[in-house]
Amino acid sequence: MRPALVTDSNSQLSNELRDRFSVHVVPVTVVVDGKEFLEGVDLDADGFYEFFADGVTPEVSTSQPSPGAFVETYQRCIDAGHDEIISIHVTKGLSGTINSARIAAEMVDAQVHLLDTRTASFGIACCVWAAGMAIEDGAGAAEALAVADRTADGLYSVTAVGAAELVNASGRVQLDESGSGIDLFTTAPEGVIEMLPSAHSVDEVCDSIAAAMTLGGEPIRVALGVADETAMAYWQGIESRLNERDDVVEIVRYRIGPSVGAFFGPGTAGGFWYAASSFEQS
Repeated sequence: MRPALVTDSNSQLSNELRDRFSVHVVPVTVVVDGKEFLEGVDLDADGFYEFFADGVTPEVSTSQPSPGAFVETYQRCIDAGHDEIISIHVTKGLSGTINSARIAAEMVDAQVHLLDTRTASFGIACCVWAAGMAIEDGAGAAEALAVADRTADGLYSVTAVGAAELVNASGRVQLDESGSGIDLFTTAPEGVIEMLPSAHSVDEVCDSIAAAMTLGGEPIRVALGVADETAMAYWQGIESRLNERDDVVEIVRYRIGPSVGAFFGPGTAGGFWYAASSFEQS
């Protein structure tokens, strides 16, 4: 029996990857104007961005899944015949999710391998993606966990921000709220953040994001995310540019859902990339 894969919904894991690797997703709680929702269960991306209609900015907060939610998920894996579980999660620097997972791991009759990805959003899913590919290639739990860990060490991202005021409120990056352009920034391993020149059109955003997604010609895997309908044009524009390149091995799409959209807002687009060789076993 292959090891089971578990992640949390902050990973924004696409249905494509979830189904491909049979991943169990533990939902994050999202509170919108005082009402609680489970991300991906009773609140999806489309439903979340409806709260921003007519220029309204709702009050949004998030909280990590409880240990009990993890116990339920781990037990489903055990009941399906798995005796080893790889549980891959959002960085402890932003959430207590992995602490809940650690408590739950001590309460079930299975070996649970935990990974703090040191990242958030689809960066977590990239680690799941890499682990899943390693398992497909015959890796055991320890090997697949090592592959996911190496992927976490080599993750890059780029973001075109829909709502600068939400990012500024988070305190991580300070952006221009004047509305004179679309703010873009990249992140590299070790949390290095670099601001890119502001863009003023869909084409400029697509050019900047596609150009940022490179490892100097090394083959890469890419994930492209958009928040809502106002950002949909970025998907095709970025993808068409990447499809012209020989270094892009694979592209997947995902939606920027509630637990991430709460900090970036509607109109946001971007993605992650990592070396295609990351999934290879040592």
